Amino acid sequence: MVRKRKGLQERFQLVGGAILTAMVVGLFLLSFVYTPHDPNEMQLTMRFIGPGENPRYILGTDYFGRDILSRIIYGSRSIVLVSFVAVTLGSVVGSLLGAVAGMVKKGPLSAIIMRAIDGLMAFPGILLAMMMVAAIGKGQEGAIVAISVFMIPPFARLVYSLILDSETHLFIKAASSYNISRCRLLFKHYLPLLLPRLITLFTACIGTAIMIETSLSFLGLGVQPPHASWGLMLNEARQHFLQYPYLAMTPGIAIALSVLGFNLLGDGLNDALSKRRSR
Repeated sequence: MVRKRKGLQERFQLVGGAILTAMVVGLFLLSFVYTPHDPNEMQLTMRFIGPGENPRYILGTDYFGRDILSRIIYGSRSIVLVSFVAVTLGSVVGSLLGAVAGMVKKGPLSAIIMRAIDGLMAFPGILLAMMMVAAIGKGQEGAIVAISVFMIPPFARLVYSLILDSETHLFIKAASSYNISRCRLLFKHYLPLLLPRLITLFTACIGTAIMIETSLSFLGLGVQPPHASWGLMLNEARQHFLQYPYLAMTPGIAIALSVLGFNLLGDGLNDALSKRRSR
């Protein structure tokens, strides 16, 4: 009974996460081909229309009369683009650094790399991102660089630890005995072991990247006005939250569901791949 309940929970995480993630990706793709209105068009005579009050504005309008649904759809573009590009860059650089540290083992290069990684991990994510954006500049490019730097340590630590743990496997010992190059050993024998865990971590890190991106936009360091961004929409809603709470609720719910979706998908993939490895 307990095992059956656990299996249902794991299936719910995977399916629920996949559905929510597909919705976010669907909004991202939709933003390139369709929005009900121009997301930046201001109509001061149509300000503060509540959700459902006007069939032309399903989710209502904001202080400037801009359509909230259009801005939610368009804002998904920056969320997905920044998060995926940043996590991809961070995963590539982090995995390479972890692989180099793991392959050279106890040499000075390995110690230097891992101490630098430990130093990066000591900084809180949002604080590190704010410092990076302040140095690089506001906007999507600065957010991508800042988030990608924050994503390097988890991938480096994972690859480093997995390479060290995999050295006890018989096929790794056999391959090493043939004196093949470290590069070939890494890509031919270690990579199949690393790939499932890297996919799981990549998916989970997307949720973290979304939180950092929306936080930067909320603080005015990410996407700049008048362009639509969910974090920026939350910032703009602060002044009118008590009178018009829907202004903050709509982007807030979108952010929460996006982060929840990627986290559930990551947990579901981890459970599924863990079962496969144990067989």
